[in-house]
Amino acid sequence: MEPAINPDIRPETAPLPGLRGRLTIPVLAFGGILMAVMQTVVVPLLPDLPRLTGASPGAVSWTVTATLLAGAVLTPVLGRAGDMYGKRRVLLLALGLMTGGSVLCALTSDIRVLIAARALQGAAAAVVPLSISILRDELPPHRTGSAVALMSSTVGIGAALGLPLAALIVQYANWHVMFWATGALGALGLALACWAVRESPVREPGRFDTLGAAGIAGGLVCLLLAVSQGGQWGWGSARVVGLFAGAVVILALWSWQQLRAERPLVDLRLAVGRRVGLPHLAALIAGFAFYANSLVTAQLVQAPKSSGYGLGLSIVQTGLCLLPNGVIMLLLSPVSARVSAARGPRVSLAIGGAAMALGYVVRIADSRDLWVIVLGAAIVSTGTTFAYSALPTLILRAVPAGQTASANGVNVLMRTIGQAVSSAAVAAILVHHATGAGFPSLRGYQMAFVMAGTVALVVIAAAFTVPADAADNGGRRSVSGTTGRTDKALEGA
Repeated sequence: MEPAINPDIRPETAPLPGLRGRLTIPVLAFGGILMAVMQTVVVPLLPDLPRLTGASPGAVSWTVTATLLAGAVLTPVLGRAGDMYGKRRVLLLALGLMTGGSVLCALTSDIRVLIAARALQGAAAAVVPLSISILRDELPPHRTGSAVALMSSTVGIGAALGLPLAALIVQYANWHVMFWATGALGALGLALACWAVRESPVREPGRFDTLGAAGIAGGLVCLLLAVSQGGQWGWGSARVVGLFAGAVVILALWSWQQLRAERPLVDLRLAVGRRVGLPHLAALIAGFAFYANSLVTAQLVQAPKSSGYGLGLSIVQTGLCLLPNGVIMLLLSPVSARVSAARGPRVSLAIGGAAMALGYVVRIADSRDLWVIVLGAAIVSTGTTFAYSALPTLILRAVPAGQTASANGVNVLMRTIGQAVSSAAVAAILVHHATGAGFPSLRGYQMAFVMAGTVALVVIAAAFTVPADAADNGGRRSVSGTTGRTDKALEGA
């Protein structure tokens, strides 16, 4: 193991000279976009995968579930490993697993291998928290805010880009070509990261908490499996109830073990405090509200015209409707960073919650005209940009430098849990409001919007409940007496 460096001191490193230094941020952002693309590319294939692989629809659904589970489990684990053994090293591992998963998908039509390969792609979920931590360690303070905001927004950017890209390839080429394309993009991202990203010298000393990693893996698998499969298996079925019960027991034992471990995987005492716990809660809520927007919009515009409200769009046309959301997130992430620098990330987070709620008000008012649907979705994406950009800044100001990757990994995990719960909740509402023709009623979609908009309002409350000393104007106050970081070093972080 390489010698540990005091995690409480932010190194005053100079940026890499020349082209490599200028491309560090774009290369890391490219990796974040790739991660989100990998999560969405399989969506256009889902209706045809049973025919293409000879598998049942239930088996095919695991191509999505496996990625979700693997990403949720590996994000906090790889984040902690990055803090201890080197963030660049673990980042390259995550990108390599993602790329290998794409190549494996391209080479097989066996559903079992395909599911395993999609699980490998789930490792890419750790790319964003690792990259945020690298940026915090390597960039001068005045550049950190905008870079972190862009990195956090890549989740939405990639999701908006991935769907139309995948739909176009699936419509006009063999479905394996889609995975060859993502594999080539992954290899490019891996090569660029090897070249442009240098290893951060900030390390957290100690031994990796293997028992803690096993505990959180078991608990999250039980929890997310129950949430993602509850609609299909039945919420009252023995399997689902047993999984929920298992999640409670395992996570309770895991918490007990974490509180007693010398070097825990997750510092629960820090994580449940208001300065860190409330941003984690806000991440869960924001993830819920964000995912409902994409999920409901895609189903609404593809509903048949015979429904009385649907537009009957193809999957390619649907992807193009969602494309503006990604452009908005790309353009507004620096705006959010400037607001956070001037007024504090609590204000950015509150603006995000308010904009998401406003977008859902527009969606409730009119869900029949395409331009209004796109406008409402765009307003929700605007709010998502502000919320997602503010969350890592709140985390970075509240934790020691040696725990930034693991803390942001937990924050991204909370977003993932929020998205999984959102998917289950939206599905339950739409099924409950299904018509005799087999598709949801317009009232069902409106109820989903009411639910998501109400949840978005909670983001505002969470934003202003975060202690001011964790996110004051421009970060001028010290966030923790234990971190040893100066006020000057926090400015713009």
